[in-house]
This record gives sequence, structure tokens and C-alpha cells, in this order.
Amino acid sequence: MQSLSPSGSHQVLARKWRPRDFDSLVGQDTVVRALRHALDNQRLHHAYLLTGTRGVGKTTIARILAKALNCEKGVSSHPCGECSACRGVDEGRFPDYLEMDAASNRKVEEMAVVLENAAYLPTVGRYKVFVIDEVHMLSTHAFNAMLKTLEEPPPHVIFVLATTDPQKVPVTVLSRCMQFGLRNVSPATVAGHLANVLQAEDILYEERGLELIGKAAGGSMRDGLSLLDQAIALGAGQVKQATVQEMLGTVDEDLAPELLALLAAGDAAAVVQQADSLAARNVAHAQILMAMAAELQRVALAQVGQGEPHVLAAQMDPSDVQVWYQIAIHGVRDLPLAPDAQTGFMMTLLRMLAFRADNLALGALATQPLDQQRFVAEGSRVVDERVEPLVVAGGGAAETLHDGLLLRNLQGEPAFLEVEHCGVAVGERVLQGGLGHDPMLRDDFRCESHVCHSGRFGQVADIRVSPKRLQAG
Repeated sequence: MQSLSPSGSHQVLARKWRPRDFDSLVGQDTVVRALRHALDNQRLHHAYLLTGTRGVGKTTIARILAKALNCEKGVSSHPCGECSACRGVDEGRFPDYLEMDAASNRKVEEMAVVLENAAYLPTVGRYKVFVIDEVHMLSTHAFNAMLKTLEEPPPHVIFVLATTDPQKVPVTVLSRCMQFGLRNVSPATVAGHLANVLQAEDILYEERGLELIGKAAGGSMRDGLSLLDQAIALGAGQVKQATVQEMLGTVDEDLAPELLALLAAGDAAAVVQQADSLAARNVAHAQILMAMAAELQRVALAQVGQGEPHVLAAQMDPSDVQVWYQIAIHGVRDLPLAPDAQTGFMMTLLRMLAFRADNLALGALATQPLDQQRFVAEGSRVVDERVEPLVVAGGGAAETLHDGLLLRNLQGEPAFLEVEHCGVAVGERVLQGGLGHDPMLRDDFRCESHVCHSGRFGQVADIRVSPKRLQAG
């Protein structure tokens, strides 16, 4: 692909590598296939509407179509690119090809000039091709003025309308056009194209750096090429992962898994320390949260047996994964509302800790009446009608007695429980015993209800107790 800039001048990659034919157009195979069939079989529509986000090839397709219709070697899906008509379209000097920006030419008077021009025969080509970019920006009067010509244009006129917002185009216009929706270009496709460009430009690059640019492009090939130009400038003629990360403000690959591992372990001190460390390094907080959300998606896939195995899949409760994903993406949304980005990021991490599955039942334990307290025992299992030693979530304690289990709440008060483990009754008994240092506490509490369900490390006894004070004596 040859540069069209004057000799010795630099041309940005997005312009230099703009596709000149359908073969070099990347990521729009469906649209290309349809237009090729129309050109090769002479089944041309008089008006096309191309929709899609920025930088996916709307104007590029319009230019290629204009060349295909006016190439001196004949109408085909493979314009030569060398004749005066093809070069004229590429260089913006072909008299029968008109590009109009509807954002700055939206009035009915300007549309009237275009429609008057359409009535005349082409100057040098076969067809007059009118391209109206961002057509949704036209005024209502301008749309109304073009309806008749758009429905029954002269046989030598082809309209190509392009827009990023087809919902704003009147239905009367949509019904007169053949509509093609251009898809966002996938990150892998963007990265692959950038690799081809760098190889042709003889520029050294790291594949991981291109992958980051592909993701940051947001489906736009033009944005990808613009970011690549910036990365080359920052990297002194090379594209390195570290340079791209610095440019985009992205985080290290290991950062999100490390944070999630600390959260899964419930290590609040380490989480806070890591957050402070990230603030000192001036890492973009929104990028960290989005990286965590992406990592949680990979963990969730691994937990249902899909995707690649993940080391955190066995360490995290599935409910934690789902809740933390929502907290992460909502945290990104709420960052502008926080007093500052660091505060918003820190509170998002602390919210994840507060909403861990094993903390939910005990979050308000210290302030609830004892008859509403909930004791969650992790890892319990029945062995010979005995409950093995447990650890109570949220800071409670557990002790094994000769005939079962003694749980203590956060205040250190004992609860004597009637235990049923996953529907299997261990025994309708009131556990005897006490703290040892105060025998008067014996038989203070009785269990009245309980529920068992699955949990993080196997079976979790989720037990609701109702204390009953016994009369002394």
C-alpha cells in the first residue's frame, strides 16, 4: 500500500494504511461479500446506508465502491487502483465523487445544492457517487428535501449514507436504502492487523503490547492505528508492552489476580496496603477495577467447567464471584462521584470484603438481639454422629465437646445447639458444658431452629439459635 503524501513528509498510519480495495479491508467480511456480489452481477442499489461505530470502515467502503463503479477497466469488485479515476478518488480530486459532512452541512439549502448537482450527468466517470457522512445530523427539512431524489434518483447517481446513530435517521429514509451494519473489529483482529503494519514498516514490536492496543481500540481500527502511532513515538521507534501500559494506564497482568486472592482470603490489612501501594504508583483505578471484572469472568467460567482452569476457582465462592463482579463494574461507574478516585477505589475493595459470602450472615451479629443471631460454621461434616471441629466465620469461636459442638458468638457467649447436618440428625440433644471458668453459664441456651446448605469448603451449617434462659436452682 503506497503512501499518497508528498515525498519526504510523514503520513499518519491511519491514513497511510487506509484500505484501497476490498481485499485489504479488515473485519467486515459480510458487507464486503454483499457488495462484491452486487458489483460483479450488476445488481446495484441506488442508495446504501452504512452504520457502525467510529473507525470501522464506513467512509473507506464508500470510496472503494466509488472506485469500483468508475474504474476505467470496468465496473467490478476489484478496481485497479492505478487509473486516473481510482487515483482521483483516493486523492480526493475526482469530480464525480462528493463527500459531504452532514454535521457542518445540515441545512436544507445545502442539501438543495447536492440534489441540483445530482441532476447533471457525470463529468468524467460512469456514476456520480454522493457520500453523506453522519447523515443523522441533517435537519428535518433537509431529510424531507432529499426523499424524492433518494427514492427515484437519476440512473447515474449512487447515494452512500453513513452514520454512527441509525436510530436518529427517519424511517422514511431507512426504507429507501439498503442498510449494512458494520461490526466492531475484535481486539484480536485489530492486533493482527497492527502486526502486519509494523512488519511492513520494519518496526520492532512485542505481541502483548499490540494485544493491549487492540483492547483499548474499542472495536475501531482507526483508533487502533492512532494508538499505534502514539506507542511508536513514545517507544522511540519500537512498540513495547511496558510503553503501551504506561501510555494506556493499564495494569500489570498479575495485579488483578493478586488483589482477588487477598480478597478471597479475607486479608483486609493486605488489601488496604495493596490499594495504598497502587495509589503511590499512580495506577488508574478504573483500569484496575475493570481488570478485576475481567478476571472474575474467567474465574466464573472455570467454576462451571468452561474456559481455562483458574487457580482462584477453588478458592472463591461462586456467589462471591458474581457479587464482586457487580461491585467492580458499579465501582467504575461510581468513581466520579467519590471524593477522590483513591477513596472510591478503596471503598469498592472494602465493599467486596464486607459482602463475602461467609460474612453476610454475621455482618450485623454484634448488634442484633441474641435470638436473631446467626452462626455460620464452615467445613463441618458428620463422622460417627460427631461434628468435627469447625471455625466460625466472622470471628466467632468453636470448641468440640464430648457430645458435639459448642459455638460462641462474637461476644464470646456460648450457644448450645441441636444440630442437623444436611438433613441428617446428629441427635436431638442439648450440648452440655460451659466455658470452664464460669460453671454458672451451663445450660444457658437452647437451639430451636437451624438450616443446612452447601458452602465454600464443603457443607456449611447455617444455624439460627433462639436462647432460653433457664431458672437457676
